[in-house]
Amino acid sequence: HVQLVESGGGSVQAGGSLRLSCAASGDTVSSYCMGWFRQAPGKEREGVAAIDSEGKPNYHGSVKGRFTISLDNATNSLSLQMNSLEPEDTALYYCAARRARNWWQCDLDSDYDYWGRGTQVTVS
Repeated sequence: HVQLVESGGGSVQAGGSLRLSCAASGDTVSSYCMGWFRQAPGKEREGVAAIDSEGKPNYHGSVKGRFTISLDNATNSLSLQMNSLEPEDTALYYCAARRARNWWQCDLDSDYDYWGRGTQVTVS
């Protein structure tokens, strides 16, 4: 089992940047699909980005070109670099892991098995 803890959330101005981190423990991130999801009040949870064990990403169309997901195997962590932030990006962001390893299994509509508790991002 893997445990996930997010950090890096906060409040930023529109057009600004923020970097989220997800520290994994108990297992190695390279054994999973890793992803970021978000949920705003009154909205369905939405997949933001996911990445396979070799670093190949999938992105939701609304963040493509603005966000970058990456793995750091040395620190067993996942990151989300968020640039050109918009008020619509405001949400609670969750780190998640799926028991799969290949990019075609790391889509944003699949079921993910392990979840962090979330970190809040607010864009004004």
